[in-house]
Amino acid sequence: MLRIRAGGKAGKPDFCDGIARRDFISIGAMGIGGLTMANLLELEANASIGSSHKAVINLFLPGGPPHQDMWDLKMDAPREVRGEFKPISTNVPGTQICELFPRMAKMMDKFTVIRSIVGATGAHDADQCMTGRTKKNEPPGGWPSIGSVLSKIEGPTNPETPPFIGLCPKTREIRWSDPGKAGFLGPAHAAFRPAAEGKEDMTLNGITLQRLQDRKALLRSFDQFRRNLDNSGLMEGMDAYNQQAYGILTSGKLSDALDIEKEDVKLRDRYGRGSAKHVADGAPKLLDHFLLARRLVEAGVRCVSLSFSRWDWHGGNFRRAREDFPMLDQGVTALVEDLHSRGLDKDVAVVCWGEFGRTPTINKDAGRDHWPRVSTALLACGGFKHGQVIGATDRLGGEATERPVTFPEMHATLYHSLGIDVNTATVNDFNGRPRYLVANNAQPIQEVI
Repeated sequence: MLRIRAGGKAGKPDFCDGIARRDFISIGAMGIGGLTMANLLELEANASIGSSHKAVINLFLPGGPPHQDMWDLKMDAPREVRGEFKPISTNVPGTQICELFPRMAKMMDKFTVIRSIVGATGAHDADQCMTGRTKKNEPPGGWPSIGSVLSKIEGPTNPETPPFIGLCPKTREIRWSDPGKAGFLGPAHAAFRPAAEGKEDMTLNGITLQRLQDRKALLRSFDQFRRNLDNSGLMEGMDAYNQQAYGILTSGKLSDALDIEKEDVKLRDRYGRGSAKHVADGAPKLLDHFLLARRLVEAGVRCVSLSFSRWDWHGGNFRRAREDFPMLDQGVTALVEDLHSRGLDKDVAVVCWGEFGRTPTINKDAGRDHWPRVSTALLACGGFKHGQVIGATDRLGGEATERPVTFPEMHATLYHSLGIDVNTATVNDFNGRPRYLVANNAQPIQEVI
């Protein structure tokens, strides 16, 4: 098994899953039914490879964030609905958001707030945010996430970086769904997880490039023997996939992207740092991951899925918001500001949302419960028209009263930013049946296009 590790420095705090800050690249046996990286590259090669590098960063807030305490405050509602926070004005005239998002308020012209997301199932389930669909009547294998679709129909931008990376570890808090699942597209198109369980199968320790070359030569000698016995042409095809896997091993491009220690300290401070104290109940509060997402898309990754914190606040809603809102404010604004400063704002779309909203009425534990009737989302970059609010809710924040927006519409909008026409693009399921990328003939949100 081949392993290359970019190890952490002594004394540096680890991420929540025990991996050092200097994350590592893992290429080799993937622990998925014996598939090797070369096998996965062979499967991916069935996709047509695009030449452009559009990308999406999907910021998932597992548990369901309280929409009426964030970007849709209801100051005219009764006390038991209104909550404890006050609105502040933004640099977009007439738009106000929660006082705990001061950084966002100063650059609201770079965001679009959608206050009227409808159609949630009410279950703790990442599927609608990752696939745009519910589990109802799903085909065998399940629906693929947007990153898996990009992996299938676009492929990698280069052989050195996977098209889809998941910074969402499989923790207790996101056990409800796999944010990096490939569904019926198969494991070749699942998210590559640089910090996932099974990482020990994907690294190389203590092997120099010279020894790696020697092992490659040995493998080639065995392949030559097999090739002499093979009349099908299969071995010639395998050469190409093994060469791609070897290219990932030796390039170091992904490893470099994962090494955030290379960033300027001032930029790292702008994003904020991750630490063990920012991890609660297995839910990561790692601001480092926002920076890591930018580095990955800059390196060629087409989709990065990132989960942040745990938002299932049935109790202590306002206490926990005072902890998490400022962190989210810092991470999201640093990411969007960074994308703009690097000229990536036209090519990289950012979406931030959870699986549903929270109840208008505050419960006896000072919390809000599940509320699937309406929720909120935030869009940034992607070449969209920003500095606007789409949709509205009633006086209590319980129902959408203007411009309801569905999960399929959101995904159609993201695909549009990636240059993919949802009216024509399809992927085949297990039975070879072509499936459209979004449900109900949903179209992109015209207001942002």
